[in-house]
Amino acid sequence: MNLPKKVTIVDVGPRDGFQNEKQFIPTEKKIEVVNGLIRAGLKNIQVSSVVHPKAVPQLADAEVVMTKIDRRPDVSYRLLVPNAKGLQRALPLKPTKINLMMSVTESHNRSNANRSIDETLTEFEILAATIREQGIEVSGGMACAFGCPFEGKVSLRQIERVADRYLAMGIRSVGIADTVGYANPKQVYDTMAHLLDKYPEIRWLAHIHNHRDLGLANILAAMQAGLTEIDAAIGGLGGCPYAPNAAGNVATEDLVNMLDEMGVECGVDLDALLEVAEVVREAIPHPLNSALLKSGKPWTLAKAPDCQVKIG
Repeated sequence: MNLPKKVTIVDVGPRDGFQNEKQFIPTEKKIEVVNGLIRAGLKNIQVSSVVHPKAVPQLADAEVVMTKIDRRPDVSYRLLVPNAKGLQRALPLKPTKINLMMSVTESHNRSNANRSIDETLTEFEILAATIREQGIEVSGGMACAFGCPFEGKVSLRQIERVADRYLAMGIRSVGIADTVGYANPKQVYDTMAHLLDKYPEIRWLAHIHNHRDLGLANILAAMQAGLTEIDAAIGGLGGCPYAPNAAGNVATEDLVNMLDEMGVECGVDLDALLEVAEVVREAIPHPLNSALLKSGKPWTLAKAPDCQVKIG
């Protein structure tokens, strides 16, 4: 099996994971989770989003969370920025990286951002230039790249249309998302192999949701195609508020376990990560989509029963 020796994991739980929760998670608990992820070895964390508080009330405390979390020079603290107003909120918080996000289908982009793809990209051209002027790294996102809940199958041409515009505005880091879990491993492999070959100057990241329990298989396919940067969310939380029946991300602890078992380095301490997952489980009023929280780590052996053969 052709696999990379090392993979970078970005935990998006504090943003994508928490944003769908209806019951407000205390700000102190969010800070505890981010700090726990850092202690577990995560070097890339999407801390929050500066979306309008009325749209996503759960993330209205983005400023407080960003201000009070532990800040280390070797950790990338990322914020999702939807528009120009969001950028005004984000810049004073000194994120390491700003993620711009849009959809590659018109219907989902209008549902999510209330504007067309061209309108969004035109604004992103201005935002990307401003972000770089502030010395902050910028990345572009592609929601619904493997399937749209409103339009169905998505062509490579739709993906390339956005990729070309990102390149033109100087963006070299792009996340490609299976927002509602439509993808299958062959589709992911073929798509990522094509994009990695056509756009070698782009550093691609896979954002895979686990709606139909193909998340880890799809990540493995992306890795076999050559991709080495992957989003995941502690506890398997997440889902797009503007995509019907969208499920959560692949659980970070399940991904780390798979990588450990295959000998792929990711730099994350699984035991410490499971401690953070327990904190999340206590804060969320419903079961988490995490195999390891249900079944425990593999190779945790039990004492064999003392069986004696009776004769006669």
